[in-house]
Amino acid sequence: MYTAQGTLEKERLVDQYAPLVKRIAYHLMAKLPASVQVDDLIQNGMIGLLDALGRFEEGMGAQFETYAVQRVRGAMLDGLRENDWMPRGIRKEMRRVEAVLQKLEHEHGRPPAEGELAAALGMPLADYQHLLQEARGHQLVYIEDLAGDNEDYLEHHAAGAAPDPLALLEESDTRTALVAAIARLPEREKMMMALYYEQDLNLREIGAVMGVTESRVCQLHSQAVARLRAAMLGEQGAIKPAAKRRGRKPKNAANPSA
Repeated sequence: MYTAQGTLEKERLVDQYAPLVKRIAYHLMAKLPASVQVDDLIQNGMIGLLDALGRFEEGMGAQFETYAVQRVRGAMLDGLRENDWMPRGIRKEMRRVEAVLQKLEHEHGRPPAEGELAAALGMPLADYQHLLQEARGHQLVYIEDLAGDNEDYLEHHAAGAAPDPLALLEESDTRTALVAAIARLPEREKMMMALYYEQDLNLREIGAVMGVTESRVCQLHSQAVARLRAAMLGEQGAIKPAAKRRGRKPKNAANPSA
């Protein structure tokens, strides 16, 4: 894929990876409301692909396809964030759900059931499940969204830059907390997440495996990620102080004030 001068053949690579952009777009569409157009995702994804081609030539120490996937997905998410496609009312309600999730889990020491959540929210179970259905897309959460600042995640993790030990420690803590939060999910939600993210099944296929409707899978997905968001955003305040304590240099014994 390189010319005689050692540069990437961009046009050929764009043609080669265009199907990858479409695949990412259609996979992402399963988590978005009908108001989002797949063509918009693909257009933003192609911009991400071109950006990846330009940056990869600058000596990024990674396999191109791995790097391109991150850039393409990031460009699609940036487009969604800029358009603010989720209604404010639903976004506000899902934040309330996350707050109640945190409260109930701390009180009972276990993930609350749907009925308990609905009761604590002061709404019928059917209305709560309808909210989960309407909240498709609130589940767009990636580990870089938990960084707590505006730093470009990919640039921060680009190979070749001198690693920041404290930042690496914070990232390790975040990933550990996320793994623990996934382990605490109810079994059905854990199974659904595994089928979607590990087995790469779509919502209809997951419904067939679990014996439920596609809309029910969507509800379970929204609820599972609400649990993860609640757990992770609750943990976030503890992650950085803990990392800083472990990453702090010892005081000079001869000069305690140092």
